[in-house]
Amino acid sequence: MRVRREVLGDAHVDRAEAAKTAFTEDFQALITRFAWGSVWTRPGLDRRSRSVAVLTAMIALGHWDEFAMHVRAARTNGLTDDEIAEVILQAGIYCGVPAANHAFAVAKQVLEGLDSTGEQQ
Repeated sequence: MRVRREVLGDAHVDRAEAAKTAFTEDFQALITRFAWGSVWTRPGLDRRSRSVAVLTAMIALGHWDEFAMHVRAARTNGLTDDEIAEVILQAGIYCGVPAANHAFAVAKQVLEGLDSTGEQQ
């Protein structure tokens, strides 16, 4: 839970935890235990590199809500706006121009929102 909070921010995790139901509780536990407790804590990649990988995967799969969430996380993990743009540009070659076009639109909205509020998350 500590890594999940560090990467996604307390506000996001608090919302996810508050939205848990008996139906989704096991899934939330699985995400916390395996994604955040096992994979994100492995020593093989730093958090910046993991953010690059996740952004690319979200673009490739068209998971736009998760992409937006991970654009915020990428900022938290030290990626600059220019580096996020480079990830999207690179993904455009391998994932397709329409996916990159949409990713730029989503990222622009997220980054402008972060800049206007002065918040990292």
